[in-house]
Parts: sequence; C-alpha cells; structure tokens
Amino acid sequence: MRRLLYAWSIITVLLPWVDTSAQSVVPSYPTKPITVIVPFAAGGPVDLETRMYTARLAELLGQQLIVDYRPGGGTTIGAGYVAKAKPDGYTLLSVSSALAVFPALYKNLSFDPLTDLAPLAHMSSKTSVLMVRAASPFKTFAEYLTFARANPARINYGTSDTGGISHLSGMWLHKLHGSEVTFVPYKGNGPLMLDLVAGRVDIASASPIVALPLIESGKLRPMAIKGGSRIKQLPGVPTVAEHGMPEYADENWQGFLAPAGTPDAIVTRLADAMIAVAKQPAIVSALESQASTAVGGGPAAFRKFIAADTARWKKLVESAGLQLQK
Repeated sequence: MRRLLYAWSIITVLLPWVDTSAQSVVPSYPTKPITVIVPFAAGGPVDLETRMYTARLAELLGQQLIVDYRPGGGTTIGAGYVAKAKPDGYTLLSVSSALAVFPALYKNLSFDPLTDLAPLAHMSSKTSVLMVRAASPFKTFAEYLTFARANPARINYGTSDTGGISHLSGMWLHKLHGSEVTFVPYKGNGPLMLDLVAGRVDIASASPIVALPLIESGKLRPMAIKGGSRIKQLPGVPTVAEHGMPEYADENWQGFLAPAGTPDAIVTRLADAMIAVAKQPAIVSALESQASTAVGGGPAAFRKFIAADTARWKKLVESAGLQLQK
C-alpha cells in the first residue's frame, strides 16, 4: 500500500510536467508572424497563388504570414535559404516545379532539396501558356516553329528564370523540335511579361493566372498550351504535343515546404491548415478559373510526388542532353 501511494505521488508530480510539455508545441504555435519565402520576383504566378493561400492561412493559424521574395539561381537561392533556416516553423518555402528541376542541372548545390526540406502540402497543379505580343508576325504556333527552324538563334525566347522550369521546358521543346532559339532570362514573370508585351522578346510562357488576363485584354496572343491537354479557357489553342512532339508535357505544381527537422507537431499543424485551405470551395473555384487544379496533398504524399518528379526531370535532362547555355 505504501508503495502504491509513493508511485501515485510520483505520477501526480510528473503528470503536469508531461501534460505541459506535450501541449506546448502545438497550442502555442504560432506565437509570432510566419515568413514565407517565394524564390521568384513579385507579381509572378507563384507569388499570386501564394498570397491567395496566405490570406486564408492567417485566419486559421491566428498569425500573419509575411511573403519575402528571394529570386535567382533558378529558385536555388530562396530554397537554399529555407533549407538552412531554423526548423521552428517560422520560415517556410512556397515553390513550384522548379524545385524538382535544379538537382539535374546544378551539380554543386549547397543543400539537397529531397533531404534538407520537409514537404508540408501539395497545393495545386497547372499548365502554362506560350504567348506572343499582339502585333507578332506569328499567327500560329506552326508558323513560329517553321521560322525557328529556318532561322537559328533569331528568336528571343524569354524565361522567368535561369536554369528553372521555364528555362528547361523551353530548352526541351526546341530540342525535340530540332530548332535553336536564344534564351533571355528574367527574374520573375512580372518583368518578363512587360517585355513580352513591349516586343523586347518574341515569345514566353506563363501560368494561366498571369496569362489569361493579358490574353483577354488583347495585349498578348496564345500560341500553344505546354501541358498534356488543352484548357477550357482557351479551347481553340492547341498543345505543343499536337505539333509533332507527343512526348512533350510540361505540367507544373505548387506547394509549401519547411526546413528539415521541423517538429512533427508543427508540420502536422501547418499541413492540416494548408490542406483545409486547398479544399475551401472559394479556393477550388479560383484555381479552376485559372485552369489550375486544387490538390491538397499531405506531407507523405507530397514527399513521394517531389521525389518522383525530380527523378523524371533528371531522366529527361540526361536523355535529351540538355545543358544550360554558357
């Protein structure tokens, strides 16, 4: 009996400490604003979609989410910053398919995207639209391809990055077609679209969230859809694959990640909130209007997805012999 009383006294002393330590991670998080790193310049599709999410995440988490832009290096600068940040849930990464591309192109990265970042939520999937200025002499994508093949390096193909998804997908397209263009890199879609409208570059692509308003206003004309199928917003615009390149399908995605080592309880808290946002009818509807699809995949599924996409791009880069222009 004396032993039971002693044991119970130990339990009653320890129980409050156990209870407090178990709860301190989740209910008290977050206690301050969360920084979300966007590895692109402001005004691009990743930025616009990120802001759509962060406004609603702030409501669920009870703290402001501050967007911080760190463009450059095909998103390696921003992603590397988050990979090396303190894993406390207060520095997150909002990124696109570029995360799966640069391991195949950059051999001396200071971090490993697959092990130094913790996937939180796969938010959406989307395609992109190749466009020319309204006064472009190219009336169809077939005309553009014919000119590109007959006039090597004459076309200035604008990309929203150097060595990222925009750049690599353009290289892949012209490698398959057997034509050569001059790639002109920008730090984000914002400045790229301004120069495309002004005629400083001949052709460029953007996600529908950026492309559709410019097309509807008459400033740009769509040439081709880079994804595997046409989109309902532009039903008369063919895919790249329809022009003799059936293997071409540039599908993009967007999601959130944290530094590796972030406590499981915080990962779960963030992931649950992000998935809830992705499933909100207003978000689903907004994405559909932009020819995008809400996904809402959790950490485990997103990790597998990123690994598979990274392997796909590595195989593509190696088989096509793609290299960054010197």
